[in-house]
Amino acid sequence: MALPDVILAGTVVGSTLFTVLLLLLPSRYQAQKQESPNSEKERNPLSGPVGGRSRNVVTSVQVLVLGDIGRSPRMQYHAISIAKNGGQVDLIGYQESTPYSSIISDPRISIVPIPLPPRILRTENKSLFLILGPLKVLWQIWNLWLILGYRTKPARWMLVQNPPSIPTLALAQVICFLRNTHLIIDWHNFGWSILALKLGHSHPLVKAARWYEFFFGRFATANFAVTSAMCSILKSTYKIPTPIFPLHDRPPAHFQPLTPIQRSAFLNRLTETAPYASAILAGTTRLLVSSTSWTPDEDFSLLLDALVTVAMKASPNYPHILVIITGKGPQQPYYLARIKDLRPQLGERVTVITAWLSAEDYPLLLGAADLGVSLHKSSSGVDLPMKVVDMLGCGLPVVGWSKFESWRELVREDENGKGFGSADELAKILDDLFGPGDSRLKHLRRGAIQEGKRRWDEEWMPIAGRLLGLCS
Repeated sequence: MALPDVILAGTVVGSTLFTVLLLLLPSRYQAQKQESPNSEKERNPLSGPVGGRSRNVVTSVQVLVLGDIGRSPRMQYHAISIAKNGGQVDLIGYQESTPYSSIISDPRISIVPIPLPPRILRTENKSLFLILGPLKVLWQIWNLWLILGYRTKPARWMLVQNPPSIPTLALAQVICFLRNTHLIIDWHNFGWSILALKLGHSHPLVKAARWYEFFFGRFATANFAVTSAMCSILKSTYKIPTPIFPLHDRPPAHFQPLTPIQRSAFLNRLTETAPYASAILAGTTRLLVSSTSWTPDEDFSLLLDALVTVAMKASPNYPHILVIITGKGPQQPYYLARIKDLRPQLGERVTVITAWLSAEDYPLLLGAADLGVSLHKSSSGVDLPMKVVDMLGCGLPVVGWSKFESWRELVREDENGKGFGSADELAKILDDLFGPGDSRLKHLRRGAIQEGKRRWDEEWMPIAGRLLGLCS
């Protein structure tokens, strides 16, 4: 074949492949006729007053969490708030547990499930993780590409939870570019800092993950962060150039203090508390609650050691303590075995029960408890555990690990809770609050009720609602 013929054939093949590629690209977002967007606002949603829009605008948002939707309350709250204010939502994530009933019943919210990786790729083994981790990422990339690019309609906005950072941040950037979608990153923590808990800060993969996270974190249209301290780090240390808005976690409406009648009814109904209900109501048993995902950033040895200390030193008139720990996670079998081994030392003074509650019963348990415990050790130092927000929303005073910067953004010492830095300090706090007289515990409860009065909608509307154009 002559050279001109080869060139011609190559040109035809190349042109054909390019045409096929263009035809196979994901469809792009175009404003619906009823949206009637201002052209400048469509090009740059942050130009002019945030949230400016006409009343007939329908805002479409993809809310993406590379995790279990049912155990991602903040992203569910985002979806509920968007839908409640007239937006259309595709809520994309794993479906391992049941989301809130208001998610399922809302016609404006469509749940788009991500297929779970094969079980072999979900190993917690450190050595196997280095081999199987990249294969898991490839699995996630392929499924996210299909869902975000083809199985869902192009949206005006994509709201992505971070972490996990890999592969969502990079893939979200590509999809948003191809589909004319504006990206918002919702920073809950730093993914590299969580990986460092498993591999160590000096590991090459941790260093690569840190670079990746803050490289791809630079190109979003806007960012939310769960604490002001995190906003400061994103701006000053990682030089994120796009707008960063502090959007603190706040309890939704269904996390409320209970009336005495509601408390009595719940304690007598719940299987775990029914045998102790009369003693809890009489104050001879104190109900202590903690929720956990049983991960390395929560050291439950602190609580168990403190309970042993309290049990061994308690005076005859010290109340019995019923501890209910809710949640599921990788380290649960280890701690269940440890709890069993400690039963002789805990004796009759302390009873520890683990439970998995429905989304409806969990806030009721918090409202019925005497004290909440948070063992969250912030991997980054600038995140906050949502469980503390939930507890305060139910008027439940909180004691928690406090040796990180952002703790003080939520818990005020001796007003709505107390912080500790060791098992001995926690034991002293429990002895002080559960000892003779309950004036200190009542004082903390009043502070918790006051702190919990500010709700999610009040926090969300002037920040996220305005940015998305859902309110003025």
